Amino acid sequence: MNIVNREPDYSVKSRIMYGMAEFYSGGAFVIINTFFAVFLTKALGMPTALAGTIPLVGKIWDAITDPIMGNITDRTKSRFGAKRFYILIGAIASVVTFIMMWLTIEVESMIALYIFYLLLYCLFSTGYTVFMVPYNGLLPDMVDDYTLRAKFSSVRMIWSTLGSMVCGVVPTIIISDTLDTSLYMKCALLFGLLFFITSMVTFLGTWEKQKEPVKTSLAESFPQAVSVFKSHSFRLFIGIYLFGQCGMDFVSGMAVYYVEDVLGGRGTNYFTLLMAILLISQLTGMLIFGPIMAKTSKRFTILVGAPIRLVGTLGLLGFSYEGAEIAPILVFSALIGLGNAATLTSIFAIMADMADVDELITSIHRPGIVSGMATFARKVSAGLSAAAIGFLMSAVGYDSTIANQGLMQSAETQRGVALIFIIAPAILITALIIFGYIFPLTGKEFAIVQKEIARRKGEETSVTTEEEKKVCEKVTGFAYADLWKKENSYLKKR
Repeated sequence: MNIVNREPDYSVKSRIMYGMAEFYSGGAFVIINTFFAVFLTKALGMPTALAGTIPLVGKIWDAITDPIMGNITDRTKSRFGAKRFYILIGAIASVVTFIMMWLTIEVESMIALYIFYLLLYCLFSTGYTVFMVPYNGLLPDMVDDYTLRAKFSSVRMIWSTLGSMVCGVVPTIIISDTLDTSLYMKCALLFGLLFFITSMVTFLGTWEKQKEPVKTSLAESFPQAVSVFKSHSFRLFIGIYLFGQCGMDFVSGMAVYYVEDVLGGRGTNYFTLLMAILLISQLTGMLIFGPIMAKTSKRFTILVGAPIRLVGTLGLLGFSYEGAEIAPILVFSALIGLGNAATLTSIFAIMADMADVDELITSIHRPGIVSGMATFARKVSAGLSAAAIGFLMSAVGYDSTIANQGLMQSAETQRGVALIFIIAPAILITALIIFGYIFPLTGKEFAIVQKEIARRKGEETSVTTEEEKKVCEKVTGFAYADLWKKENSYLKKR
């Protein structure tokens, strides 16, 4: 099989270069989740319920673009490699539109303001789709081995955490006054440049096995996207992905409100301290749980990390009031970061394996379609979280006019904000534990899946045992006799 750009290299250097684009992915959404709603509500005076719907509407748009992009990726042939080509194009488009999201315009109509930022958000989201769908589908076409994929994914998640750390701490220093619109643009320009540089390193430092494009029409994008959910493992993976990511979206999306409106930390370094501790512990956790995952399974680290996150989250209940001691809050934040490292490491490592399960079901190698739906799930989680935060904040009486004047919310609203910050993530983490427990794919099952694919391709001559058939059925959710059929992908007969 031809290799695009360079020969495979599984060294630490290659893992680092592959993972660097995750600095963008991990960092951009920390900035957006933490500051975009704050920018709209505190700096521009937009009502919280209205501001919260912008990411949600953007995700509805993603329901169209993500499946199409997945199909386009699988249909493309390029001298750079299909996925690497779109990583290049998507990085340019999404970085430009990321910066544009923080423009300030002078309009009197709140509806006009809303439409302006909604359009910018959708433009950014489209560019990000062009970038992230191919990136999420790249690893299966770089590495076949289960353990090696885990190692590459671990380094990718270290970059994600570094992105989260830098983007979680540095903007709090730059945006020293949440009412000053110019500070948001300074932050966007700095990080737009960093996101572009790290994405280009990944483009230049990766390779891709050249494969024949999947011959499908764009009209088949949506039936194919839906067909991905036929996989039992993929459905459970989406549950893990959504619940794991939504929990942290609530933490980052509510952090400014929690510090300023609950702890009374406006004008202090509390927010910087909280984000620094959260993200430093997450980086430490990546270094701890990456090797553990490689020696055990991707499922195991979820079942270890999620309970740690839950303990840290619920521990904040006793210290969430104005004037509370910051030290215990930082301790529990460290636990949240440590536990999140374990779950985050597992999530992206599992994602790379979903294309193999899908191939066993459909007989078609289509990592673009699979990663497109996974990327869509991530965007849905961010959009639903932002919308839920907006509606919940409105429900507890949060007044954006008071916030825009730099004043404190009422005591009742402060208690409501604290409960949103703690209880919502706790519920989501509990669901994550349940889905992680029933997820059926570990290294043993994955090896059987790959062996069965090799048999179907005529590359393996052994006979499938009854135990292996049961594993294939458990992982895919299909009867053994119904596997490896093109009609499972909703492809038209040709």
